This record gives sequence, structure tokens and C-alpha cells, in this order.
Amino acid sequence: MSKPSLIRRFFGGIWKAITWVRLGLANLLFLAMLAIIYFVYFGGGPEPLPEKAALLLNPVGSIVDQKRPVDPMVALVGEQGPADREVLLQDVIDAIEAAAEDPAINAMVMELGGLAGLGISRTGEIGKALEAFKATGKPIAARADFYTQNQYLLASYADEIIAHPLGGVAIEGFSSYHNYYLEALEKLSVDMHVFRRGKHKSAVEPFMRNDMSPIEKEATQVWLDDIWGHYTAQVEARRELEPGALNAYVNGLPQRMINGSGDTAQDALDAGLIDQLLSRGRANEWLVKMVGVADDEGHYEAVEFEYYLSRKGPVSDAGIPEGRVAVLTAQGNIMPGEQPSGTIGGDSLASLISHTVEQGNVDAIVLRVNSGGGSMFASEIIRERVLEARASGIPVVVSMGAVAASGGYYIAADADEIWATPTTITGSIGVVAAFPTLEGSLKKLGIHTDGVATSDIAGYLRLDRTPSDEIKAAVDAGVGYAYDSFLAVVAEGRGMSLDEVQEVAQGRVWSADAALENGLVDHLGGLHDAIASAAAMAELEAYELEFVQPQLSPKELFWQQLSERVALPAVLGGSEIVSVLRSVSQPVVQAVTEIQSLQDPRNMFYKCLGCSVVE
Repeated sequence: MSKPSLIRRFFGGIWKAITWVRLGLANLLFLAMLAIIYFVYFGGGPEPLPEKAALLLNPVGSIVDQKRPVDPMVALVGEQGPADREVLLQDVIDAIEAAAEDPAINAMVMELGGLAGLGISRTGEIGKALEAFKATGKPIAARADFYTQNQYLLASYADEIIAHPLGGVAIEGFSSYHNYYLEALEKLSVDMHVFRRGKHKSAVEPFMRNDMSPIEKEATQVWLDDIWGHYTAQVEARRELEPGALNAYVNGLPQRMINGSGDTAQDALDAGLIDQLLSRGRANEWLVKMVGVADDEGHYEAVEFEYYLSRKGPVSDAGIPEGRVAVLTAQGNIMPGEQPSGTIGGDSLASLISHTVEQGNVDAIVLRVNSGGGSMFASEIIRERVLEARASGIPVVVSMGAVAASGGYYIAADADEIWATPTTITGSIGVVAAFPTLEGSLKKLGIHTDGVATSDIAGYLRLDRTPSDEIKAAVDAGVGYAYDSFLAVVAEGRGMSLDEVQEVAQGRVWSADAALENGLVDHLGGLHDAIASAAAMAELEAYELEFVQPQLSPKELFWQQLSERVALPAVLGGSEIVSVLRSVSQPVVQAVTEIQSLQDPRNMFYKCLGCSVVE
């Protein structure tokens, strides 16, 4: 090879120099941007906490067991909407518990207008901390212009509930409605090949029908009524209403609006759901009197719970720790491989369990499960790690959140003990296999498939070919094997006979009360009850509690911390056009998301369809 000419080497050197200068300037600009971000969001010393104030419980977004990864661009420009923002359940509870013991905190104000998602199960766990706070003699007030059903259940723990005169309370009950795609799939000439075991296994019904099957309607109505019964009983007890008053309020609302003035706020006040109707200014005046102090701008003195927690930290366990209890979170759809937080990766969670065990200084594990299931293979990988942890002598206790069904129940079945909240839904013991083929759609476009193979089955599991009857029968046999395996796992883990498991299986979803009666769970209680039980199994009286999280890269950690410090005015911004488009496109997005979540090496799933209702 000839050596480049002098002129070429000269201009090449100049180009390299320019490249180095360009990269250097880009890096300097990036570092400058990081410095600006740091000083805007992180810089400066922390402001001192007030000597006397209320704890302001003002969660914006959804309260979750585990946060999803943060989009760097969203974190940078602050364009998260309330529906996108997430707040850790444990942070809320820790802040309330710390404030209960803090003499500087003399009250609590719940500003709930920004709360987008919570669910009845998580509300109950926060409620225990609120009841303990009230037991110290400190009052709690709730204020919002208008209360959604989720917001109101949390507000019902307050001593005083305030709404705006043009606001009200929107309580309608629970429902389970889904989009069904059979007609759309037929119009698109898409063939969905579905196989299932369990007559109540409805996860694939949207691809098979245009409506909910009668048997699924009957079963769903039972557990919906059970959950709704918990909601109404809790509100009626805390608001000192007659049994049945809330149902009468909900069912009679349309006629009362027609016959009356249409004033929803006054209607809620007359029904005893709220205590006062006050404008924002008058509400602030009332809260100033309750707290007993105002800030420089005349607002009631308060410290936001997230800032308060960052300064005070969670309440530590009394005594010298004798050991450690590790809490691991399994939240979201179960999928194979490594997955980000908010989704349960078979390899991700299995590795986290193994790493926790291998540390050698953990005495008990609590697995917090909040999942409607997913991949059969990934569920088995996780279950194997649970068994290995128990084999090492470490007790494993499962704490079920709002949902622990199908694959979510599968990974819990072999635990030493299972706790469910009183409003958990669980069960859904069944199996489905599903995959689409597009040969009809392609044929309409003039695209045909043909070729040769070395065996009778080669090339049949393709998107552009119809599987043979023999292949369908083989897949169906595999589903039968997977279902029998599921039954065997539950029977072994729960100490039940196969006949007993068969009675409660068939893909049927159970409420917590029914699951306890049928032997699918051991106790009803929240996460802290499960932690206490795990510590007792490990014979620990005083222990260190560690919430084990997946290891974040430095980049992921940076963006997460940045997003948590973005000012709320920016967080609450956003385009109205984008919001409208999101709403209109929701059925399509939901369908695409559902299909994308169907990931498994054998296309077999332990998945519950209606389990997002109580989230």
C-alpha cells in the first residue's frame, strides 16, 4: 500500500485537529450544561425546616411500589404530566411515620388534586400510617377542588374534608370494561391463534370475541362486588354513615341532579361525604387556624412530604439490629430477560434475589408482588430463585399488593408465607398461548409465501403462514402441560392436593377474602405485617430493613435524581394537543401494548386480563 501524499497528510492532520476541537467544545458544553443543571436543581444549602408546621401530603402522579426508568429528555425539559410522574409508596409511609414522632409537625394537610393513581390496596397501607398519625392527637385535613374516587378514599382518613363550592366528589364504583378486537382483526385479515386452559382464563378473550363471555362476566362481578364492598364499608365507617349510604349516593346521583339544582358539591355535602365547601382563599384561612402559623405569604405553614423525608429520613427500628430483612419488589408485567424497573424481568429479578442471598448478611426476604403475570418461562426462572433462597435457610415471605394473579401468583406460591392486603385480587391460575399470523393481510397486498423445508414442521411458526392442524394440536398439548405444571406448583407450595387446587384454579380471579378461605394465601395484612412475620421466622426482634433496588448505572441515577428535583410548575405543564391525542389513541395504544407484552420463548403466558381494575 502506497504512503499518503504530503498534501493529503497535511489536510488530514488539519481535519483531525478540527475534529478534536469540535469534540472538546461539545464536551465542555455538555459539562457546562450539567453544571447549570446542578446549580439550578441541586445547588445551595438546604433550607431549614420550620419550627412549627403541617406535613403537606401532596403527591403528584401515581403512587407505586417501584418507579419506572426516567426518560432523559423528559427529565431535562420537565415535560412530565401528572399521569407520568411516580411517587414511591414507601416514601409516603416513611414521611407520615417520621412526622408522627416529630414535635415540630403539629398537623397534616392532604392536598390531593394532583394525585392521579393510587388504588384501594395502597390506600389501605397508607391509611395505617395515617391512623397512627392521628393517634398522636395531631389533626388531618384534606383539601381539593374536586375529589376523584381514588383521591376521596384517601381523603376519608382526614378529620376534616374540604372541597370547592364548584367542586364535588366523583364516586362511581368499580368496573371492568375492555376493548375487544375480533371484528377488527377479521377486517385486517389477521388470524390470532389462541390456546388456553382454565374456563375462566380470559386474558385472550379480546382477540377471540367482540364482547365479554357470560362466564367471565359472572366471575368478574363477584370479585368486583367484593372490592367495592370494602370501599363502601371503609368510607361509611370513617364518615359515620349508615351502611348502604354510599351505594345510595352513587346510584341516586343522576336522578338527584335531574330533580335538583345540579350542584354536585352541595350534594356531596348533604350526603356527609365532605365537611365544608370553601373557596381556595377561605380554605387557606381555615388551615392557617388549624396549623396555628402562616408563612411570609400568608399561606398555612407546611413542609412538603418529599422534601421533609429527604431531610428527616424514615423512622429507624428501635434497638440494636440483630440482622437484616431485605424487601424486593416485583411490579409490572412479567417478561423474559433483563427488564427495566416497573417491569418484571425473569433474569433481572432472579439475579436480584440471588445477589441478595449471596451477600450472606440477609436473614429474611420479603418479596412484594404487584403483577397480573406474563411470561410462563420468566415466572419459572423467578420461582426457581425463590426456592434456592429458601434452600439456603433464608425464609421468604410474599406481600401481595393490589394484584398478584396468574404469573404473579405463580412466583409467590412457593414462599414460606403469603400475605395479601384485604383488597388484593389474586388467583387466575391458568395458562394461555397466543400468536398472530398475517397471511390474510399480506395476500390482500399481493404478497404470497411459498418455499420448501427439511421437515413437516419447519417454517410453520411464521407470521406469514397458517399453522397446520397438527401444529395447533401440539401447541395445545404444550398449554395443557403448562397448566398441569402450574397446578402442581401450587399444590406443592401450598400443601394442597391437585383436586383442591383444581377447584380454585380454572383461571378464576379471587378477592383476598375468598383467597384466604380457599387456602391460596395465609394472612391478610400489608407490607409491614409481612416484614414483621419474616423477621419473626428469622427470630429477629430488632432488625435493619433494606429495600433492595436494581443497580442503576451512573447515567440512569443522574437522570432519576434530576427528574425528582424538577420544579412542579414545569412538571404540571404540557401540550393540550398531546393530551387529546393520547386520549383518542388510547384503545389503539392499549391493543399494541398488550400484544407487545406477549413475550415468551414458547408463546405461553400466565396472565390475568382484568387485574388492572383495582390498580
